[in-house]
Amino acid sequence: MTIVDLLEKNSREHGEEIALVEINPEAGDNRRFSWRDYDLVQATKRDFERREISWAVFNEKANRFAHALMDLGIGKGDKVAILLMNCLEWLPIYFGILKTGAMAVPLNFRYAADEIKYCIELAEADMLVFGPEFIGRVELIADEVSENRLLIFVGDGCPSFAENYHHLTADCSSTNPEVTLTEDDYAAIYFSSGTTGFPKAILHKHRALLHAARVEQKHHGQTHEDVFLCIPPLYHTGAKMHWFGSLISGSRAVLLKGTKPKAILEAVSNEKCTIVWLLVPWAQDILNALDSGELKIEDYSLSQWRLMHIGAQPVPKSLIKHWMRYFPNHQYDTNYGLSESIGPGAVHLGVENIHKVGAIGVPGYGWEVRIVDENGVDVEGTEVGELILKGDGVMICYYNDEQATANTLKDGWLYTGDMAMRDEDGFIFLVDRKKDVIITGGENLYPVQIEDFMRTNDKISDVAVIGLADERLGEIAAAIIQIKDGMSATEEEINTFCKALPRYKRPRRTIFADVPRNPTGKIEKPLLRKRYGADHLVNAQNNS
Repeated sequence: MTIVDLLEKNSREHGEEIALVEINPEAGDNRRFSWRDYDLVQATKRDFERREISWAVFNEKANRFAHALMDLGIGKGDKVAILLMNCLEWLPIYFGILKTGAMAVPLNFRYAADEIKYCIELAEADMLVFGPEFIGRVELIADEVSENRLLIFVGDGCPSFAENYHHLTADCSSTNPEVTLTEDDYAAIYFSSGTTGFPKAILHKHRALLHAARVEQKHHGQTHEDVFLCIPPLYHTGAKMHWFGSLISGSRAVLLKGTKPKAILEAVSNEKCTIVWLLVPWAQDILNALDSGELKIEDYSLSQWRLMHIGAQPVPKSLIKHWMRYFPNHQYDTNYGLSESIGPGAVHLGVENIHKVGAIGVPGYGWEVRIVDENGVDVEGTEVGELILKGDGVMICYYNDEQATANTLKDGWLYTGDMAMRDEDGFIFLVDRKKDVIITGGENLYPVQIEDFMRTNDKISDVAVIGLADERLGEIAAAIIQIKDGMSATEEEINTFCKALPRYKRPRRTIFADVPRNPTGKIEKPLLRKRYGADHLVNAQNNS
């Protein structure tokens, strides 16, 4: 069985039921329509507030795209890149690629033109499917990348250098192309988030994708009656693998094109969502809006919302305690994983373990977890070591990068590069990225621990701690602090607040600025080190 079999099953058993809803709160037109009406609608689809698609139409669209690709010569061993914002077309295109036996290659929508070119060349993609938001970027590289690749445009106003997706699929068969697939066939190439350098291409088999679906359903108990609100970008394993819980249960999902608190609560209320995955900044924004009175819970229908879960970054205890004051009946879970382990779930807290907020949890369903020293030997007790993973969700390799693969995969274990520890009850706590550890005067500083403490300050909206070079200590800790809207703080205030930390853990530099995060919520620390390293080196040396 593969995940395309799950789509076929849902089409047979729940064909007329709604599979996906797309909501665009910024749309200027409030009309609603089904994808069946596409040819009857003249306006750009992005102008519509709400669209929906049934499981039967979802499967038909995937089949049509599969036949179109096969007519163009795409099949097993080929690769098709996807560069789209979240929309109703995204998942049918993804499944259409898989149905041919080819590999889907999702691309980060924030990539600049040169990064798009780099990634499709690294993955050796045979085709690029892109949307209207990317015309300018793709046009810059079209002459170079289209020599051996077909460019397919999804939307209105197809540029001259691309083929029109709707024209290509209009007359294609809507039946299953009947390509034989097994769990051992290659399925997808995902790209690492790039927070530790330029993205790497991560190769996965169908087995990994199916494992992710089973893990998600096992952890969160999705039933056919659940409704999942999906906000993060579908190109990333995090969003898609959480949606796989909807796929395996045949339940509805809502794709929200927006992250404002009002839009999120309206979507939960209007669409009767039961499960919502939030990033920390979005959850904090909701709490801030409720605290200020900008939003009021009683204005929304939220009683059906049963599960709030967070991943992609460490979750402050204070945030969850604050959340539970507004939503005391919510189940809560946090998930840990990497694109190399097919997204979230390799470690998870578990809805029954809210008393352990702060931990990333215990090994996920079907996963083995160890914490090891630099020699690959298990550490003892509560010592800090590198977290390593083993299971069906582990990648096959970094595509076209043998050295990086050898450094990361050892005897079937995935070395995550994350430093972690276990407490006396066996719960795992993420300490920091191995590459982000700051060594100051011979002491190891774990920025996440300092960040978690600093976020308890009522004035701090977000914070990132990085190492800056220092002539005497080697490195010092610098805190980039983003203050909440409408508030102010001084360096003296921050220093006084940090006196509660051991002296060696206190940041030696305070920088008031926005904290950049990628679309999955991870702090872009390489960018911060590049931005502030040179500017602050002289002061660091003079005042250390």
